[in-house]
Order: sequence, then structure tokens, then C-alpha cells
Amino acid sequence: MIQVFTKEVGGFLNSLIAYIVIGVFLTAIGLLTWVFKDTSVLDNGFANLDTLFTLGPYVLVFLIPAITMKSFAEERKLGTMELLQTKPLTDWDILLGKFFASAALVLCALLPTLVYYYTIYQLGDPVGNVDSSGIAGSYVGLFLLGMVFCSIGILSSSLTNNQIFAFLVAAFLCFLFYSGFDSFSALVLEGGQGLFIRQLGILYHYESLSRGLIDSRDVIYFVSVCFVFLLSTKTVLSSRSW
Repeated sequence: MIQVFTKEVGGFLNSLIAYIVIGVFLTAIGLLTWVFKDTSVLDNGFANLDTLFTLGPYVLVFLIPAITMKSFAEERKLGTMELLQTKPLTDWDILLGKFFASAALVLCALLPTLVYYYTIYQLGDPVGNVDSSGIAGSYVGLFLLGMVFCSIGILSSSLTNNQIFAFLVAAFLCFLFYSGFDSFSALVLEGGQGLFIRQLGILYHYESLSRGLIDSRDVIYFVSVCFVFLLSTKTVLSSRSW
């Protein structure tokens, strides 16, 4: 797994993908958080990072599929999957190596936004008047969300050798699992059924973490969803003759 992880990270760093993705993410979030009037922290008068954690997932819906779309699609198109399989690597080694490499890139994109927290901390009246626990929980939730999107993107990439198709499928599935269940629950009149449907979706658990209480049930949910998509990818890899 380490060999694949190192190879994937090196591939990201030796191409423009990592720099473009991180640059686009930081630029988009920076503009939304500090510049655009309707979402700017400086205009709403509150020392918080709600803009980052509310709109950030929608930015990741498009950026993470751009990272993962070539994970297996490019391997299939170039015929290099056979080369990987000749090495002492299992399907899980290959799969997890690619997954953790993508997650590492997401983490690298999130780390610079800690500057936003420091700025908000200093802007508070008095200094430090900010919900640090809520922000910490939101960061945990955003990273776990990014990991789920990575697992979805890798599954989509394993289904085809067309990177554009893999990107579109991944973006659609990411959006569906993030907010689709929440939207569908609004159509259900019965409160109990509506709540159950909401709990199946990512948004419910992401909002729960954003309150600052890191509940093990929410963490287990994210880890379980990642595992389901990775297991599905493993099934696809095992059933195909490369």
C-alpha cells in the first residue's frame, strides 16, 4: 500500500493536478468567505466560519472528483493495471494506496484555511470570542466528508476508462449522498420517516459534527460509508479482467 500511496502522491505533485485543485479550492473559499458581499464574514458581523463549512462541501463536490477521476480510469486506458498486478500487491493495497493519497491531497487543501480561523479569532470582540469547539468539529466533519467523496470518486473511476464520465458520475453521486437524502426527506410528511431518511444522508451527520460535539455515531457513519464504497470498488476490481 505504501508503494502505491507514494506513487500516487508523487504523481499528484509532479503534475499540475494537486496545485490546481488546492489553488481553486482556496481561491473559491477565500472569495466566498472574505470578498463576496452576500457571504463575506466581514459583512455579516459575526466572528464565525459558517461560509467555509456551509459552502465548502459544494466546492469539494466538484474538486474531489477531479482528483479521483484518473485513479483507475487512467490505469485501464494506459494498460498499466497489469503492471501493478504483477507486483506483490493485493487489490486492497492498490485501492487503499490510491484512496489515502487522494485524502492526503484533500487534507493539504484544508490546512491553509486554518489561517481563516486565526483571522476570525483575532477579529472577535473581545479577541478570541469565537466558537472554537464548533469550528474544530466542522473541520473534522469536512475532512471526513472529503474522505467519503474520495471513496465515491474512486468507485466511479473504477467503472470506466473515460475520465470525464468518471468525473460526472462521481460529482452526481457526491451531491446525491450529501444533500439528496435531506431534500427527499422534506417531501415525506411523517416526521419519523422523514428523520430516518435524513439520517441516511451525509448532511445530517455533517451538521451534527459542526455543532462541536464529535459523536462517535457520526464518525462511525462516515467511516462506514467510506468502507461501503471502497468495498464496492474492490468488488469491481475483482470481477474485471484487466
